[in-house]
Amino acid sequence: MNTKVDQHAGGAKAVDIAKLVLALLVLLAGIAAYYLLGHVAHSLRILGVFAAVIVAIAIAAFTEPGRAMRGFLRESQFEMRKVTWPTRDETVRTTLVVAGVVVIVAILLGIIDYVLKSVILDWLLKLGK
Repeated sequence: MNTKVDQHAGGAKAVDIAKLVLALLVLLAGIAAYYLLGHVAHSLRILGVFAAVIVAIAIAAFTEPGRAMRGFLRESQFEMRKVTWPTRDETVRTTLVVAGVVVIVAILLGIIDYVLKSVILDWLLKLGK
């Protein structure tokens, strides 16, 4: 019984690979058509590439990795509903704190750079004079 299950799983994997290759070929065909149909209006060529991307995603969605990705996206949406977003005031305060820390670190790095330049170039190598 296990050998039949393994054979079926191998067949399903082969079908998934074939679907993914087909999706890739559809995508490449859309990109190739964009460049080969240079005489067609630019907006139509962009629309063709967009359609190829949509069709490739639709084909890939029905593979095992595609089903796993859909499950991941569903779970992500569910988790995003649980997130407590900060208020506008909290966001502004946090942004100001981060900006202040960046300015302080930049000043400290500038001071360290100036001191090291003075010590190495002016004092040790005497190149500054």
